Amino acid sequence: MRTECAKLSLPGNRQDNQDRVDVLSNDSAVLLVVVDGMGGHAEGAKAAEVTVATVAELFAAERAQILDPQGFLTHALSLAHARVASLGGNVAVGHKPRATCALCLVQDASTYWAHIGDSRIYHLRAGRIVQRTRDHSHVELLRREGLIAERDMRSHPMRNYVECCLGGDWQLPNMSIAGRKKLEPGDVLLACTDGLWSGVDDSEIAALSNPDESVARALPLLAQRAVARNHPHSDNTSAVAVRWLGD
Repeated sequence: MRTECAKLSLPGNRQDNQDRVDVLSNDSAVLLVVVDGMGGHAEGAKAAEVTVATVAELFAAERAQILDPQGFLTHALSLAHARVASLGGNVAVGHKPRATCALCLVQDASTYWAHIGDSRIYHLRAGRIVQRTRDHSHVELLRREGLIAERDMRSHPMRNYVECCLGGDWQLPNMSIAGRKKLEPGDVLLACTDGLWSGVDDSEIAALSNPDESVARALPLLAQRAVARNHPHSDNTSAVAVRWLGD
């Protein structure tokens, strides 16, 4: 499997960076991991670190192609939730470690997704967005009910209210696990926190699939643009991307 990968995490205008990202790979698969920590400065970072470490541990145990991708992604998010929830035993409710998370697995000319919260995954092809995840957020509920338009979601005053996340309560949160999506050579998969997608429009995100520019060059430019547009209130801005070049 031939791929081109890039990752980054910028603090934005925040004093601390609670996001964590990683690109995990073996001979048969690549796994993109993006986590946005919440719950107070140190606690949010702990939640993100525990989540990435949990996913990396499970991926390392696979050693080759994952035979049950959806089962793997469900198990990874469930175990990460339990471990993050355990961090909050003696922490005040408002500061309990929490996180949103997006996982994107690429193997066998296909991709599989999982996410909780408003960290997103985009499937890009030939300068357009083929598909993206739908947030577990209050504004997404308003959009589905026809109360606001898609274009209004980025600027809505309740944009940052997520409906579910890793950690906090022990009860397993709602999670979205997507089935197999076939890839074509040149397709780009992007996983990112809300700090990125809130500061750029869909056409700019879709441009990551431009075959004339590497994702290693294009992704930092996109992230810096998001930070600049959200200034002086830009959030931590993090993303990982992979261009699938074929087997």
